[in-house]
Amino acid sequence: MKKLFGLLGYPVGHSLSPLMHNQMFQLLDFDGYYHAFDVEPSQLENAVEGARALQMQGFNVTIPHKVTIMDYLDMVDEEAQEIGAVNTVVMKDGQLFGSNTDGQGYLESLMDVVTTPFPTHDVLIIGAGGAARAIGTVLKREKVRSITIANRTLAKAEEFSGVLESSETSCSALSLKEAEQQLERFSVIINTTSVGMSPRVDDMPLSLERLSRETVVSDLIYNPLETKFLREAKQKGAKTVDGLGMFVNQGALAFELWTGLRPDREKMRRCVLEQLGG
Repeated sequence: MKKLFGLLGYPVGHSLSPLMHNQMFQLLDFDGYYHAFDVEPSQLENAVEGARALQMQGFNVTIPHKVTIMDYLDMVDEEAQEIGAVNTVVMKDGQLFGSNTDGQGYLESLMDVVTTPFPTHDVLIIGAGGAARAIGTVLKREKVRSITIANRTLAKAEEFSGVLESSETSCSALSLKEAEQQLERFSVIINTTSVGMSPRVDDMPLSLERLSRETVVSDLIYNPLETKFLREAKQKGAKTVDGLGMFVNQGALAFELWTGLRPDREKMRRCVLEQLGG
């Protein structure tokens, strides 16, 4: 009998997680199947109980459920508790354990481009949701010099920056307009929102008019692979990091938690690239 895995989110029709994981199950001769489930926010608790009833071995969690899912799990590991969000759930002996592979997955993709020590960097994170919290937490762990949160709702950015503040990393909050006006002071800019995702590919989270060419600009979106945000950054001479690395890395880490097997990340990457037409 196949072991069932999946993705809980809303909407999830665009996700390439099923393609990536099912190919890896096949390549590793693992008897599993991964399915994306559209779960409206009002139905999340019912969906989690359904996962228990179906004896799912594990599942991913995406927008908008990464924070609220924690209310329905039996245990959440230390890093996910610090982040305040879960993106990976493992079933063990009938109990659901929450983890977060987003932060580490992102960090590994960023390290491919950022070669100078993290404590020298001033980082702007656009957004204050679950992905932003994961990235902010791991960057604080790496002792970046400062983290600024810019969000459409300033109060949410202020709350998040207060949680991140530490003795080694100073944290603050700005409106999106304020962030645009101060853009040149950041060495790394990370868009964690869905602004610019297919089909609204002409949208940008903020203007890059004041961008410095020394800045690394990163976008978590992987569909399209090169968002308008990254395209404009590249035109201004900045280094860019697309969302594919984080997507593959967080998926590989989740796969390992579920199965104990180490997947081939390069094959996972090529699988997604082929689907995206890259």
